[in-house]
Amino acid sequence: MNDILPILLPILAALVVLGALIPVLMKTRKNITNYPGKRDENDPVAPGAGGGTLLEDRPAPTRERKAPDSVGLEAPETVEVPDDVAGLELVPVETPLPVAGRLIRLRERLVKSNNILGKGLLALLSADKIDENVWDEVEETLLLADLGTEPTLQLVDALRERVKVLGTRSPEQVKALLREELIKMVDPTMDRSLRVDRHADKPAVVLVVGVNGVGKTTTVGKLARVLVAEDKDVLLGAADTFRAAAAEQLATWGQRVGVATVKSDIDGADPASVAYEAVKAGIDQEVDVVMIDTAGRLQNKVGLMDELSKVKRVIEKLAEVDEVLLVLDATTGQNGLNQARVFAEVVNITGIVLTKLDGTAKGGIVVAIQKSLGVPVKLIGLGEGADDLAPFDAESFVDAILN
Repeated sequence: MNDILPILLPILAALVVLGALIPVLMKTRKNITNYPGKRDENDPVAPGAGGGTLLEDRPAPTRERKAPDSVGLEAPETVEVPDDVAGLELVPVETPLPVAGRLIRLRERLVKSNNILGKGLLALLSADKIDENVWDEVEETLLLADLGTEPTLQLVDALRERVKVLGTRSPEQVKALLREELIKMVDPTMDRSLRVDRHADKPAVVLVVGVNGVGKTTTVGKLARVLVAEDKDVLLGAADTFRAAAAEQLATWGQRVGVATVKSDIDGADPASVAYEAVKAGIDQEVDVVMIDTAGRLQNKVGLMDELSKVKRVIEKLAEVDEVLLVLDATTGQNGLNQARVFAEVVNITGIVLTKLDGTAKGGIVVAIQKSLGVPVKLIGLGEGADDLAPFDAESFVDAILN
């Protein structure tokens, strides 16, 4: 027995230590998240097999992020996204609605909206007697609809002349007359196409800007759906590095349609650096379009506007910025026009995205912005739904507000 003890004691001691370690090992195993493929700790987009982005579920590194050389655009059909509240949730890849169907729904939404532009003018111009009081009311109606002073005077003068020449009027004649003049004001000759066609060796680059709270990130997500519906390969860049969870919000929008997102792991990171890496990744991966979401900024904050200018300059070291889309809230009226002027001076706006156009009496802002800047309204948002963003069409818009 004494001969056996020296052999048994080390074995018993090893079993005791192993028993103590088993619960620790099991607990550690529960905290492991399996990602497909190899993963670099600095890579903001995880590689996999099928199109999407895997977000980080680990603490942000304390050292400065080093940008990856390239970003994998493949992922499984469903991707795991950390939920803000509780663990992980599966986000299935969706099929966005066709663009053509959006135009039909756009018209239906506007018909039901609370607009005073078409209804008010039709009622006034259908009166038995059109005197100076009526013309004063027409002018007031146009101003309340945020048409702007100069466009209002132009439209009233044109209507005066045509009503005088027309003489007797039927409701059908009045509506046809008003439709023609409003379409002229909205200007169907403006080029409203989005420049999102890939160049020979580089993707098209779209920069989305605007003040706080107008829905830039949501607009980028919805526009990604429009482009995916047109069979384009898209990459998103989360250059809004100051708003909490902005990058995760954008990536979730992208994952819903199988689009990857380049983002920084550090809150408050340099937005120009993120934009640069997104465009570089888009070039490396030969995508069609790179869209960059930027932080909201007040138009009267010089430092923030200078930073936006820097983002654009840094992107242009790699590729041309094809579109600079300014997102405006239609309900802000003339204040939105003031915002547009300042942004246009800083980053050369190429198009306007007008959100919250449904349910507003401010449809005239379309004309005011275009007249003031010479920049077309290219897209309009008509609701909270994922596919409630559509290309703007002058005739459809006027027909909708005239019911």
